[in-house]
Amino acid sequence: MTQNIDTAQLRLSRVLPATPEEVFDAYTDAEKQKIWFSILDETPGFVEIEVDLRVGGRQTAVWGPDADTLFRETQTFLVIDRPHRLVTESTGVSPDGMTMTTTVEVTFAEHDGGTLLTVVQSGFPAAEMRDFFVREVWAGALDRIETYLRREQRP
Repeated sequence: MTQNIDTAQLRLSRVLPATPEEVFDAYTDAEKQKIWFSILDETPGFVEIEVDLRVGGRQTAVWGPDADTLFRETQTFLVIDRPHRLVTESTGVSPDGMTMTTTVEVTFAEHDGGTLLTVVQSGFPAAEMRDFFVREVWAGALDRIETYLRREQRP
């Protein structure tokens, strides 16, 4: 059996406790991202985010535990259908210089009083990298967004 690793893809979903508009904004607003990027960290790290939310615009995020260990991700917005769907081309660079470019589609749908956020990311160079993104990258990001949204919902 042969696997086409050029098209290794992940698909995952989570119901978040807010409206599609609130989840979309938490996902795309630079100031909100700066909060949720580090919301679960015991010690503050380094987070810088800039967003130009328009088709052809870019989001650049630089983060890490300290200024010497930084990850960088640049996303170019290909489709923006607020608050339903985003499609980006994402290029990430790890502190060791490894670079990877993928396509990310995120949808936001009303679901039982919250929002079903679904991520489809494709173009992973290997199934192991895809699986790492499922277990670590997206699980961590969605935990952070959910924590942020729950805190925002408090009276």
